[in-house]
Amino acid sequence: MTRWLLRLCLLLAAFPVGRAAESALVRNDPAPTAPTPALPAAKSPSVPLNPPPAGERRRVLVIPVREQVDSPLLYIIRRGLKAATEQKADVVILDMKTPGGALDVTFSIMEALGKFKGRTITFVNNEAISAGAFISATTDEIWFSPEGIIGAAAPVMATGQEIDASMRQKIVSYLKARVRSTSEGKGGYRGQVISAMIDADYELKVGDKVLKGKGELLSLTAKEAAETHGDPPQALLAAGIAPDIEDLLRQQFGAGGYEVTRLEITWSEHFAVFLRSLSPILLGLGLLALYIEFKTPGFGVFGITGIACLAVVFLSNYVAGLSGQEPILVFALGLGMVLTELVFFPGIVVLAVGGLALMLGSLVWSMADIWPNEPVTISDDLFLRPLQDVGLGLLIAVVLAVLLARFLPRGWFLSRLAVAHPIAGSAQVAGLPPESGATAAGLVGRVGVAVTGLFPAGQVEVDGGRYEARLEVGSAPPGTRVVVRRRTDFGLVVDALEGPAS
Repeated sequence: MTRWLLRLCLLLAAFPVGRAAESALVRNDPAPTAPTPALPAAKSPSVPLNPPPAGERRRVLVIPVREQVDSPLLYIIRRGLKAATEQKADVVILDMKTPGGALDVTFSIMEALGKFKGRTITFVNNEAISAGAFISATTDEIWFSPEGIIGAAAPVMATGQEIDASMRQKIVSYLKARVRSTSEGKGGYRGQVISAMIDADYELKVGDKVLKGKGELLSLTAKEAAETHGDPPQALLAAGIAPDIEDLLRQQFGAGGYEVTRLEITWSEHFAVFLRSLSPILLGLGLLALYIEFKTPGFGVFGITGIACLAVVFLSNYVAGLSGQEPILVFALGLGMVLTELVFFPGIVVLAVGGLALMLGSLVWSMADIWPNEPVTISDDLFLRPLQDVGLGLLIAVVLAVLLARFLPRGWFLSRLAVAHPIAGSAQVAGLPPESGATAAGLVGRVGVAVTGLFPAGQVEVDGGRYEARLEVGSAPPGTRVVVRRRTDFGLVVDALEGPAS
């Protein structure tokens, strides 16, 4: 099976859903090669395990990890890891309390953790079930609260149903390989333990002692994870036990040997992440609204709606931690070019096309998962999803525009657009058709009045007839006196005159 086919299958599989909890990040000096034996929860060692150099303090970033493992959690963890990179944090601690979630999101979180250059620690603060076990296996150390539980990581469908036996075998084999690759160099029995949590047919055996037979999935309590086995004795999975993160840090670095920054997750960020899931729809609606705005005189509700939709898409990616300030500047530059053409130099086209290209490019840029202080490598994984979202948005806009042009001209909606009211009047508004050519040619030099705002395009009334017209420079409000300078295939070109209309 090819890599993409396997990924497609994995997208269909998910872990059981449920609630989740906070998480934290910390960074530390290189850990000892062998895991630290478990410590009683009620006591902390008088000698810290990894004391910082004299006069220094380790920087710790705490990231809350809550709800099930899905896209919002992925964006929060990415934002936290990028913040830790920018702040040069020493340790990342995941304060884990999750019942599981989607496989594809889990793999993305594991990849994100691998990009962080400092140390990563999972603190199983109550539970790390299913996807939580995989994420924990990626970190350098796994610590437990006294009531912590980890395990039961077999993949199931998002509905909770079992996966087909043959497909399940392939997915389990792939997952075990991923666990082995992420567990390399972390010491202890982590690879075997996580494999026993994935595969019910896997027998966990240390020496002559069978810890888990075939036919069931492995789950461990904090005490069981901290038990030592083998020669020399090593903890089965836990690097230590602590009642809370503060005690964990004291055991690691000693009292006063660290400084903690907590990543605050606000309601607005959760809302922005929700909007991120609607990006293709908002892109399509925004582009459609701008298309309608270009086809109607003046600047009104459709232009504002289009810009607002694109701004929501852009800002949702920024809040979710997927963009920096540079895409904002590029987007603003593109928007400025489009507005400059519309207001000051209509008809040039180059400015508008270039501006739209910059705006779309900035949207792709804002969605790309680019890490600070890291070289940017152009790859499918980096830009494929953003390009898909932007492409889907363009497709939605085109389809809706075709439907609008095909069906709405005979309906109630189009009759209420700004351009439609004059159509019902006595004048010609849709440019200058052949039968109006001779009449329009005789209007050059005549004085009329703007019946709509000219920003720069709109409608004017000359000698009792209404025509599409535009100013070569600037704009004019309704009621402005104008003089016809020439005509084109798209309407009249006029200049504004000073003084009130007669």
